[in-house]
Amino acid sequence: MKTKNNLHEIDLEVSGMTCDSCAVHVTKALRRVEGVVEVNVPGWKSGRAKLIAETDTSGEALTEAVKKEGYRGMVLSRNDTKPHKQPKEFGPEVDYDLAVIGTGGGGMAAAIKAAELGRRACIIEAGTIGGTCVNIGCVPSKTLMLAAKAYHTAANHPFAGLHTRAEGLEWETVFEQKNNLVDKLRQSKYVDVLSSYGDSITLIKSRARLQPDGSVLLEDGRSIKAGKVVIATGVKPRILPVDGIENVEVLTSTTAMTLDKQPRSLIIIGGRAVALELGQIFVRFGTEVTILQRSRRIIPDHEPELAGALEEYLREEGLSIHTGTRPVTIRQEGGEKVITSEENGIQREFRAEQIIMAVGRVPNTKEMGLEEAGVKLDEKGFILVDDYMQTSNQNIYATGDVTNLPKFVYVAASGGSVAAENALNGNNSRFDLTVLPEVIFTDPQVASVGLTEEQAKAEGYDVKVAKLPVSYVPRALTAHDIRGLIKLIADRTSDRLLGAHVLAAEAGEVIQTAALAIKFGIQHGFTANDLSKILFPYLTQVEGLKLAAQAFNKDIRQLSCCAG
Repeated sequence: MKTKNNLHEIDLEVSGMTCDSCAVHVTKALRRVEGVVEVNVPGWKSGRAKLIAETDTSGEALTEAVKKEGYRGMVLSRNDTKPHKQPKEFGPEVDYDLAVIGTGGGGMAAAIKAAELGRRACIIEAGTIGGTCVNIGCVPSKTLMLAAKAYHTAANHPFAGLHTRAEGLEWETVFEQKNNLVDKLRQSKYVDVLSSYGDSITLIKSRARLQPDGSVLLEDGRSIKAGKVVIATGVKPRILPVDGIENVEVLTSTTAMTLDKQPRSLIIIGGRAVALELGQIFVRFGTEVTILQRSRRIIPDHEPELAGALEEYLREEGLSIHTGTRPVTIRQEGGEKVITSEENGIQREFRAEQIIMAVGRVPNTKEMGLEEAGVKLDEKGFILVDDYMQTSNQNIYATGDVTNLPKFVYVAASGGSVAAENALNGNNSRFDLTVLPEVIFTDPQVASVGLTEEQAKAEGYDVKVAKLPVSYVPRALTAHDIRGLIKLIADRTSDRLLGAHVLAAEAGEVIQTAALAIKFGIQHGFTANDLSKILFPYLTQVEGLKLAAQAFNKDIRQLSCCAG
């Protein structure tokens, strides 16, 4: 007979239920899983299943059981010998040192830092645990990018004849593999991590609203008190107010990840990182893709040489790219969506089966009580924070994409740790964004750190520039991929490296070395000449940085392999 000591409670999120029969099917499926003692699905609208099961019952077995019935499951929490549960009652008697709103990278980092400091934290989530990156952002998009590259390379690589060529695309399989990876990472890196902190971190599934008295109101009317609050609620895709948009269903970067079939044709509005990554994914899978970009060039914030070269490579792969054009109307005609766009006063129509809006994001700050709590926003609605991640309310901090800081998950996570530490121990740590590397995961990738040439000149530097075609990098030659270039910017007077910009295969793996060179240049006077003298392993892509640094003073055409 099972005893209380070898049983635990499991809270399972179930998506896809649409009627009472669905709840019955889910209940029966879960009861058939070995080790499950009791199942309670409190109505299909709840999207939940409450279980009592033996401690060794795996979450994978439960999610697989509901999957076979046509639904998707995710373990939210499991209470065992160290119960990870919500207090029975929230109110003035329940105090936390820190309340974190949002379970993305920034929120998780803040809650974990609080636990590491020996404090008690709660983390509040209204949606799916994990935030943007693991669920609908970095992880699924880069997974699809690699799948698309493998499919494309099978038919186009110089060595393709030595291998079996791609024989048709199994769209459902690709997306199922993507979903499985997302589910696995969400479980292992978010749900299980929270559970591992026991009572130090309490997960609360609810919407949250800040109150003028400093408490946090939950959607069921209960409230909690915390000494400090960290907001990490993230962003959602922006929809352009194009005339007619209310009558046409368009995709976003989020919904594009859930398409059950491959579109024959696709228009993407936007020409920056998200738009280009999605465009290359779909064109490599065989979709006809058109990019409409309002700026005069794609990735307008990057070096023009890199932008121009990348546009050429994308066009060679089949993307139709139109810059300097502004969408003015949108309509549905049968099975096609039609966009009228204007360029230099001339209008032109573009037609496709699907349209993706990839024109930036808006912050999740509505109905949170920010104004009443005295939290100031910028003109776009993002939360203003200072160098300590503190808002205009001294008891409230914020991190991640919801703030006015750069929108990268690593910025969110690092900022979350700083926010929590300052909130709990006083403002002793500044968040340093002096050197911030960034990557666009097209193929080839675009990676940058530091100042562009234009920015350096605007700041008054006497600039010198070195440019190195990737065709001079031995690794690129052996890989039969010589697309791209490396551009370095340095101060002519001090020789200090000011910026590095790389367009190349795996440029993201190269850029961190340049980031360190810039960082140590600021702190210790490290120069471009110093970079040119460091030993780099031969036949690595990062060796290109050494060669580019040598190009400041030497004719790179006169250097042999491994030349020092």
